[in-house]
Amino acid sequence: MSAPPPVAVRGSLVNRVKGLLVQPKSEWQVIDGEPATVGSLYMGYIVPLALIPALCGAIRVGRYAPGFGLRYGITYYVVHLISPFVLALIIDALAPTFGGQKNQIQALKVAAYAATPFWISGIFLLVPFLGILTLIGGLYGLYLLYLGLPVLMKSPQDRAMGYTVITIIAEIVVWWVLIVFLAGLFLGGAALRGY
Repeated sequence: MSAPPPVAVRGSLVNRVKGLLVQPKSEWQVIDGEPATVGSLYMGYIVPLALIPALCGAIRVGRYAPGFGLRYGITYYVVHLISPFVLALIIDALAPTFGGQKNQIQALKVAAYAATPFWISGIFLLVPFLGILTLIGGLYGLYLLYLGLPVLMKSPQDRAMGYTVITIIAEIVVWWVLIVFLAGLFLGGAALRGY
């Protein structure tokens, strides 16, 4: 039996992004029924979209600290690649606590697809003073998380807020641990000093 094709082959990557940004409730229903693997989610969605904020951030940082931008971009790209997987493990582990069903692939779908607005809004990092729009994209991603958890993890809607809040706290911890570790490894801690 062959693996399911990547997301971009089954349906356009652009259509998936558009669906999540414009009609998230119906898009989560579609996502719920789609077959996927870790590989198909990474190669068809996470790898290309996670590159946007990392590349744009590298260009922005490179303007002010030539030679540092590339290391900065690599560090943050690695964070964007690792964090959905770690967050999916947490989402999956928390599912029974919030009346949901454990399913690692569904959890990875939630983690990856909820990050969409943050990744897409990473393009604004290229323009001075518009980088704040990336934060707004991240906030919309939290809303997507709230919508996606009950659908994909089968938790009751009345427990979705608690599930979302605990997941967000876990996501913040995962991000900071990864950033501190990778910044120390690749950047000598410079990323933590404000670059």
